[in-house]
Amino acid sequence: MARILTYEEKDTWIHRLSGVTKLIFFLLWTLISMLSYDTRVLLSMVLGSLIIYKMSKIKWRQVGTVFMFILFFLVFNLIAIFVFSPYEGVNIYGSRTDIMHLFGGYFLTKEQLFYEFNVMIKYVTIVPAVFMFIITTNPSEFAASLNRIGVSYNVGYAVAITLRYIPDVQDDFTKIKHAQEARGIEMSGKASLFGRIKNIASIIFPLIFTSMERIDVVSNAMELRGFGKHKKRTWYAGKKLKRADYIVIGVIVVITVAALIITFHDGNRFYNPFMK
Repeated sequence: MARILTYEEKDTWIHRLSGVTKLIFFLLWTLISMLSYDTRVLLSMVLGSLIIYKMSKIKWRQVGTVFMFILFFLVFNLIAIFVFSPYEGVNIYGSRTDIMHLFGGYFLTKEQLFYEFNVMIKYVTIVPAVFMFIITTNPSEFAASLNRIGVSYNVGYAVAITLRYIPDVQDDFTKIKHAQEARGIEMSGKASLFGRIKNIASIIFPLIFTSMERIDVVSNAMELRGFGKHKKRTWYAGKKLKRADYIVIGVIVVITVAALIITFHDGNRFYNPFMK
């Protein structure tokens, strides 16, 4: 089974950037997506995310499974929003345009559809950036880069180990899945969608216990080697910020400022096409 969400060395300008640069880009990109409900800004960011995703040469096999889970969660989330707040869009945009009556007190409105469309593209904006950050960043180099800008190397190592052990957690998931299938629990495409979700959910607890055991082993090994005794340490991996890094940081700062100005220029972060 192909590993997903794991670093893969490639010769692209994105891979050559410092881990710090990619972290700054990811944090500011996420900040814009979280704050803005301006459809014009979000659609521009979706286009930018797809371009960056394409330029990073990330293969579908590395992200396909995770993307499908995110898509399922997104659909579930949008349905939940409508069920519990069917007129949230009406309250936000200050108007109501009914499309059709569904059942009981539920009416489908243009305002609600537009609001949920914005929620959807907010997810679509962030997901490619997450994939790009994880798959194009060497965990060891990222830890060294964080330490170089003043972050404690203990924190840097924690982040690096998290990124490094994503493939190992996936391997554990695969082993547990195969063990469950050997016991007659169907997890392939032969089972129904909800049956597969239920059976896969049963893997979570064994996976948690396996991961906790690995954490304990790693923690003991690092403690026995005196990790954290000194205030500083040397690194065998690390990248200095180069011209391309400063350009990318400058561009994302400009984009952030411009996006926030466009979003809040009228004092409201919601773009309202229904305003008369």
